Amino acid sequence: MSAPDPEAVAAFAPPPGDEELRAREAREPFAPGPAGLPQLVEALAAGLVLLVLSPLLIAAMIAVRIDSRGPAIYRQRRIGLREDQFEMLKLRTMATGSDPVGAGTAVGDADPRVTRVGAVLRRTSLDEVPNLVNVLRGEMALVGPRPTIPAHLPYLHPHQHRRHAVRPGITGWAQVNGRIGISWGERIELDNWYVENRTPILDLRILARTVIGVVSGRGLDPG
Repeated sequence: MSAPDPEAVAAFAPPPGDEELRAREAREPFAPGPAGLPQLVEALAAGLVLLVLSPLLIAAMIAVRIDSRGPAIYRQRRIGLREDQFEMLKLRTMATGSDPVGAGTAVGDADPRVTRVGAVLRRTSLDEVPNLVNVLRGEMALVGPRPTIPAHLPYLHPHQHRRHAVRPGITGWAQVNGRIGISWGERIELDNWYVENRTPILDLRILARTVIGVVSGRGLDPG
């Protein structure tokens, strides 16, 4: 068994918080919480958006194939509801063979692994459009914590598993609040807050802020 990555251990360290709440979350990480948008509503919305964006998606897939070798769709194992694994779909934005190693390697704006087309897709968040297929499959939601990779699980503190009590989302509370500059520990606190406080109205607010962020060119933290 390999030794833990010290940088990952530090990145997942939680900031100071409500220790009583954390103890409860650690005891019952997957206990039901407040409900967000109904799954049927999200699936219908995902299907409609996918239909509207299909010409743009096809054009983007062609551009990815022309720009670099490899498939247009990138498939990766991610952690879903109650920590079941599923295959998440995205448009490929990095050179083939650039999968993260260990606990994952952060992708910055100037990362040499990102292709020319990939940089545009990431900046506009178009690389996430295939996530809508995951929503139609019931593996993801429109709103929820971004799905993490299996290599992250050993680094989670007991209460941090609470983020997996709901389906992971295309966008989430952490994405519209935290951006990419915060640590994993801080991001997970935002995810846990969402799990404990979500409502359909909150989901609609997050979706609205997501659209504003994408249209304004600020993009989102991909998670």
